[in-house]
Amino acid sequence: MTSQKFLEILKQAAKLKVTPRHCYTEKDRAESVADHSWRIALMAMLLSGEEEFQDVNMDRVIRMCLIHDLGESFTGDIPTFEKSDADTQTEDELFLNWVQSFPEAQRKEWQSLLAEMERLETREAKTYKALDKLEALISHNESDIATWLPLEYDLQLTYGQENVQFSEYLRAFRQTIDAWTRKKIAEEAPGHTEQ
Repeated sequence: MTSQKFLEILKQAAKLKVTPRHCYTEKDRAESVADHSWRIALMAMLLSGEEEFQDVNMDRVIRMCLIHDLGESFTGDIPTFEKSDADTQTEDELFLNWVQSFPEAQRKEWQSLLAEMERLETREAKTYKALDKLEALISHNESDIATWLPLEYDLQLTYGQENVQFSEYLRAFRQTIDAWTRKKIAEEAPGHTEQ
């Protein structure tokens, strides 16, 4: 890869540092897509020491985590409850066209990762997808509840449930997050009742 191409890729990826997500950090700063991607990569690294994940190629999972939202460097982030199929198709097309411009070695690796992530058949792809959903829940819990939309009170307890079912460890982790969510709602929005 030429140094110019390397720099071009990094400049496009840098847009994620200033692409806001729907959540806010604990200091009332809009979370960026880069914040989210970094933390799911960290989550994968931390899981690599767990017995249940010893047969999972965590280097591959971390790579998936790092690239999974790079399409948003072209389109911005659209919350899952607002994102249409057309939005997804546009984002995917822009991302894949960009990857097509990569040197052969990087292009082949990224295409392989993206295809595996799309199929969600391997433990690596399932792990990345579960972490993606779980990190979003954590970020919402860290956000001031005043920033939550009414639909998020229920969504926070249902979003991504199907993605953790393959893993005993992640199911237990999800229960810990759900307990935190319920406590947050009870303490910070005491008039709200679960549907």
